[in-house]
Amino acid sequence: MTAVQLPDLRPGRLPRRVPVRRLRQILCLLPLLLVTVVAVQHRSVLAAGFAHLRTAEWPWLLAAAGATCLTWVAASCTRQGAVVERLPRRRLLATQFAAGAANHLLPTGLGASAVNLRFMTVCGLPLARSSAALGLYLLAESIGRVALLGALLIAFPDALRLGTLVPETAFGPLLAGVAVVLVIAAAVLALVRRLRSALVSFLRTALGEARSVHTRPARALALWGGSFAFPALQASVLVLTGRALGLDIPPAHMAVAYLAATVAVALVPTPGGIGSVEAALVVALVAAGGPAAVATAVVLAFRVITVWLPLAPGALTLAALVRLKVI
Repeated sequence: MTAVQLPDLRPGRLPRRVPVRRLRQILCLLPLLLVTVVAVQHRSVLAAGFAHLRTAEWPWLLAAAGATCLTWVAASCTRQGAVVERLPRRRLLATQFAAGAANHLLPTGLGASAVNLRFMTVCGLPLARSSAALGLYLLAESIGRVALLGALLIAFPDALRLGTLVPETAFGPLLAGVAVVLVIAAAVLALVRRLRSALVSFLRTALGEARSVHTRPARALALWGGSFAFPALQASVLVLTGRALGLDIPPAHMAVAYLAATVAVALVPTPGGIGSVEAALVVALVAAGGPAAVATAVVLAFRVITVWLPLAPGALTLAALVRLKVI
């Protein structure tokens, strides 16, 4: 008989087929590869957007770029406000910048959520509390966006012609679709006990986290201040871009158009809203009274400033954070 040497299998250890270092190298290169693929797929949009930027007034564009940078600060404040523990500020800000790139490479919300969930768990928060903080952030941001839209519509009721933006015949199918989704969700929860138990456990943890956050005024201020500041800054970027390209719409009306468009496409599962946001913004700006050609130019330039210019640096930051084991 021939002796065969077996691998050393100590208790609790199994041979790994893919080394961790090699896996991290792959994860570092993956964001850059995805950026390249997305850029090639949307090269015509990029070319048109940069062409419009060359004809714009640069002081307004610089202000728009500054407001874009402030959106990452607002997102950092909201993320910090969603947890009681103090998160490392510099790493938190870098993570929000990287999460923005991840959000434009994966279906809406999934990229940023995955990056922030991993960041919080690396910082020592249990997975259940990290998930609860993530849910609290998403809820606060949604409330802030919808509340800001409602306040602007009350202050400027003629800012948007809803009949042009949403045909009356669309409300019936939309409500029917929402009702069907709610009925299916209720039936699944009623029939699947394990899923129902998991949901109840998550809600219990989330409510406890929300109570803990709101007992600290600094955390509550960061949570809700950032939740309102984030969509307001995004709307201001569109307003400044419109000014740079000579779009003759009042600033408040442009802000209403932006908020209405982003609320309308919030459930569309496209990476970063690419494609759906552009179409909705053009329709919303036209509904607010802008010429279609100028509105299209403004939207393309706006998306270049907020999406395409930060995309490559954000992907590099994401790769660096993975390599440094921050996420």
